[in-house]
Amino acid sequence: MPILGPDDGRCEQFRGGATYRTLVGDDEGSTPLRAGIQTSPPGYDTGVHAHPYLEIVTVLAGEGEAWIDGEGEPKPIGAGDTMVFPPEVRHRFRATGDADLVTYGVHASPERIVRRDG
Repeated sequence: MPILGPDDGRCEQFRGGATYRTLVGDDEGSTPLRAGIQTSPPGYDTGVHAHPYLEIVTVLAGEGEAWIDGEGEPKPIGAGDTMVFPPEVRHRFRATGDADLVTYGVHASPERIVRRDG
């Protein structure tokens, strides 16, 4: 079993300036899940979206706020907080501090699928 560092894996750029580094998983779907580190600059917003599977996101550094459909107003998040997004439930999070919001996410799927409103 490999040991992976934070700079290992393929890095992709998201619109708005965030990056996502896939640590576990590949385009061939050779693993039963996807895991990676997202680095979101101050002000970055994921936008409202959902996944057809469970997603778990833990904040490693920085500050932000998260919203989950049906849970009321956005709630503040920071290092050590974990968000659990059930399948097909709309959610979003955004970086609110002066530093990057760094999160570690696990997608319970061999491929990362994002469904956006509209």
